[in-house]
This record gives sequence, structure tokens and C-alpha cells, in this order.
Amino acid sequence: MPYIIGTAGHIDHGKTSLIKALTGEDTDRLKEEKERGISIDLGFAHLDLPDGSQAGIVDVPGHERFIRNMLAGAHGIDLVLFTVAADDGVMPQTEEHLDIVHLLGVRRAIFVITKADLVPPSRIRDVEEEIGILTFGTALEDSPMIPFSAVTGQGLDEVREEIIRRLQQVGRTAPKGYFRLPVDRAFILQGHGVVVTGTAQSGEVKAGDHVRALPGNQTFRVRSIQVHNRAVEAAGWGQRVALNLAGLEKASVERGHVICQEKLTRTSERFDARLEVRPAAAKGVKNHQRVRIHLGTAERLGKLVLLGSKDKLEPKESGFCQIALSEPLLALRGDRFIVRDETARRTLGGGTVVHPWPGKHKRGEADLEARLQSLLSDDTPKLIERFMEESDEFAPAIEEIYQFLNVREEEARDCIGRTPSVMAISAEGEKLYTTKNKWRRLQDRVSGALAEHHAAHPLVPGMDMEELRARLPYTIGARLFRVVVELLEKEKSLKREGNILSLPGHRVRLGADEQSVTEKIKRLLGADPLAPPDLRQVEKEVGSDRSKITEIVRVMEREKAIVRVATDLYYLSDSVDKVRTLLYRYLSENGEITAAGFRDLLGSSRKYTIALLEYFDREGITVRVGDSRRLKSPSAARPGSSR
Repeated sequence: MPYIIGTAGHIDHGKTSLIKALTGEDTDRLKEEKERGISIDLGFAHLDLPDGSQAGIVDVPGHERFIRNMLAGAHGIDLVLFTVAADDGVMPQTEEHLDIVHLLGVRRAIFVITKADLVPPSRIRDVEEEIGILTFGTALEDSPMIPFSAVTGQGLDEVREEIIRRLQQVGRTAPKGYFRLPVDRAFILQGHGVVVTGTAQSGEVKAGDHVRALPGNQTFRVRSIQVHNRAVEAAGWGQRVALNLAGLEKASVERGHVICQEKLTRTSERFDARLEVRPAAAKGVKNHQRVRIHLGTAERLGKLVLLGSKDKLEPKESGFCQIALSEPLLALRGDRFIVRDETARRTLGGGTVVHPWPGKHKRGEADLEARLQSLLSDDTPKLIERFMEESDEFAPAIEEIYQFLNVREEEARDCIGRTPSVMAISAEGEKLYTTKNKWRRLQDRVSGALAEHHAAHPLVPGMDMEELRARLPYTIGARLFRVVVELLEKEKSLKREGNILSLPGHRVRLGADEQSVTEKIKRLLGADPLAPPDLRQVEKEVGSDRSKITEIVRVMEREKAIVRVATDLYYLSDSVDKVRTLLYRYLSENGEITAAGFRDLLGSSRKYTIALLEYFDREGITVRVGDSRRLKSPSAARPGSSR
């Protein structure tokens, strides 16, 4: 099993000296670090274990100015070597580092009391008491304490033995998700391209694999892999990994990016979380407070919005919050993060990501805290149902589901198949999923929207599909909505004619007033059958408003009482039939006719004859050739075909 050991402790409390004594490696690699005698950035080494395996070591800086660098290396730790100098005892960065490793979920520690050769045994006992007070109430309470001297070698064997004993207690199982490697170093190696290093959080990567850098969505091929300076064909979770990447010539990868499997695509601009406020946040955390967020190796400015009824969380209190980020980052459910104040002077608290892509929440939103609490569950079927219920999408894509669950696609599909509250919908060979509750709510919304439309527009046969889709409470694509309509039609929840949807029992019935208007329109159109008034004139003569006239005219058109020849120009159907018969006979005998000839044939004006000719063209009766019309085919639209 792979292990990661991390260091923590105040500046000049002997972290780097301890690692050198254990491994023989000096983790201060920068020239400035050598000159100043302090760690500035992350250092890396490895420890050979008795079973022949190796544990990666991340040595972090202790100075308050470099906490951001410390945080970049503090994730993924199985065991922390926490140094406290015997002469100084517990110091400010001792307290802050303790808060950080506690908030990041580190459960195993060895407190190494360094510089033991400089003090009497009574001082060692005092420091042990200080450490006990510091760790009280944290996961690191009752951790072993070992006096150590880098000068005399005192305690080195005990530290090494305790490391082995503690690592044997880890007993972790491999995370289920895809490969993720938060980048803590990135550089260009002449002749080789981009090289990135980090501690793999989950999954496995092999030479030749295609990976993605998030945020930024750059894609690469893995040229080669190293673990502890040795070339390997594959590496994965819990290991310190170096990847040589081939791809974009001017790739922009830096600390804070995550190299991940191509199937991971979505980043977070905000996330819901469970937040714990530490005692160091003396004034607590306020609603809408500006903060700095550290997640993986990334650092972002953000706004912290408390969820629920509280406007403030006091020190040692916990609660739900939503964090809106200044820039996106890759966050998944269960990821741990640290919150520091906006000026980066102190650690306020930290917590766990509950939902990586939530919508904005309203103040006093019903059952919000209970819903968020349910997302902390390890019950996968319940998580699937809750995620689908919370999603604005009617049927979230499978990519979103497995990324939310932080598992592989095949496992997500298997879990979905065993979740009774979920139903599958087949859309053009692709399986999509929604909850049965959402389906029932959709049915109710569709029926309600159609009923409202029928009540508001009794003379209209139904509602356009796209208009109905826009009124649904969920986001649903046009392709999927067609499938949904087919299912609702099979269930006899609605009726479809082309793109028009209606309730099964809906019928257009003209009332007495509408019948009266219908008769008036027929009389107006029949007064001069070949030169009828347009819709504007009809409206004026009938004395009804345009919307009502339009609806009645559409009913008459569907009943084939009238024919729309052009925009706002209608003829009685009998009149169109007579003109068609006349035109057909003429063209059968003469072969073609011009617009002027047709005008003379009808004895009408150009306004009407041109509209009629264009109508017959659209109907496939005639075809225009130059300035003349001919029958489209010998059998085209024989007389009487309009009915």
C-alpha cells in the first residue's frame, strides 16, 4: 500500500533536519533556502520501509509567510510528523499547522520534540503537556510524543519504529474515483516538455494515457512516469508522482491545476460545504465574508455564504455554507478544504465539499439543511436520488452523476440500476436517468400547463411543443423532450398532432358568439369571392379584437371552411376550388399562363392574382418558368383536391 508522510510545525523547529536524519535527503532544494537556512517551498523525499516499499515524504515550510505553500503540500497525508522544538515549545505556527492537519482529516501523527539535547527532562515534560493541551478535542489527541535530537541522534530509532507502526495501522482502501493529481510543481524540461509533480488522490495513470488539466481543459498524453525518481509504467493514489506530458507546445500548467482522467470535465465556481470554525477565528465567521479557500494545491479568493438561519458561526461551531469562488477549480464531493481570512494572516476553519455544483440558495429555503445533511451520507442509492432531485436538469448526464459520486462510470451505472427511486429513459440508443418523483412532477406540470393553455385559448387545438418545453420546471433538451412526449402519449397523458400537444379530452368548440363571428367572416369573404378583404379589414368590419379573430380564423382553416392564400389573406374554400378548376383547364389546353393572363382570366386585380399563383406554386399545382406558370405534372392537383 502506498503511503504519504507529511511534516508540520513552526519555523526552525527541525522539520527538514528530521527528514534528513530519517532519509539522508536534504529537502531544501532552492538556493535561497540553503542561504537563509529555512524552508520556503515544498520539499520531497522518500523513506524505505521494511517490506521493501517506500513512503513519500512532503516537507512543508513553517514560516507564516509560506502557509500557502504548506497548504499546497498538506493534502493526502496518511501520517504527519509534527515537530515542536523543546526550547520554544508550542508556537503560533504550531497552532495553525495543528488546525490545518485536523481540518484536512489527518488522523495519525507523531509529535517529535526536537532539539531535545538543549533542555533538561523537566522541559520535555512541559512541552508534552503543551502538546496535550493543543491537541485536546482533535483527531490527533493522544498521539505519541518522542524527544529527538538531530545532533546526538537521540530518539531517531524510536521515531522510525513509530512511523512503521503507525503506517501499519492505516488500512486504507483504494478510492473509487478516476485519477486525480493536484499539481504542486510544474516546469518545462528541455527536450522533454511539461513535467508536473504531485500526490495522487485517486485512480491510476499509465504511460500513454490521455489526461486533462483542470481548470483550463488542456489535454495531454502521458509520455513517462516516475515515482521516487524511478521510471514506472503506472502510478496511482497515495503516491508521489512525476508525469512527463506531451501536448500543447505552450501549455499553461501550474500549481493549483489538477491533472486528471479525461472523463472528468466539470469544475466548480461555487460549492456547498460543511464548515468547522476553529478557535483561532476569535471573531468567528460572518455571512458573506470574503475569505481565501485552499483546496488541493489551489488557492482562490471567495465569498462565504452561511446557509440556514445563522448570520455568524462562532469559534468551535459548525454549519453548512456555500462558497462562491473568484475562479473555478476542480472540487468533488468529500474533498477537504481550508478557509483563511482574506489577508492570509490566519486560518479560520475548514471543511468538506458536500455538493460541487449547486445553484444559488435562497434565504429560508425549505428543508435546505436537511437536504445538505443527506448529501453527507455514504448510502450511494440515496446520494444518487438526492443529486438527481437537486439537479436543475430533468435527466442529468451520466458524466455528471459519476463525477458527483466520485466513482467510475461503470460503478455509477450499476448503482443507478439498483436504485428503485430512479427510472431510465432511452433516447436514441442512449440511457438517461431521472427520478420517479421528477417524472411524476413533470407529468403534473405538463397536464397543468396544457389545461391552462386550453382555458386561455379555447379555440386553439393545443400548445406548441417548444412553448411547453420552455414552461417546464427543469432544463430538458429538445431531443429528450421528444422522447418524453412519446412516453406521455403512450400513457395517454396527452395527445400529439405534429408539433401541437393537447390533453386527450380537449376539443375546439365554437360558442354562440364565435359561431356568430364565423358567419360574419364567411359573408365578408363571400361578398367578392375573388377579391376578399384582408384580416385587418375583417377585424374592422366584425368589430372583434385581432387575437380573437385570429383564433377563429385558424379554427375555420382547420375545418377547411377557408384557405390561407397569403399572410392575412383568406379565401372561402369553395372560391379556391373554383379558381383551381379554371386554372387547371386553361393550362391543360394552353400549356402556360402569365400573371397578366391569369389576371384577365379571373377579371381580378394583380394583388389577388399574384397571391393565388404563389399559393398554387406552394401547393405543387403549378411551377414558375420565367414569367409563366405551367402545371407541375399532368396529374397535378386535379379539380376538387383542396377538400
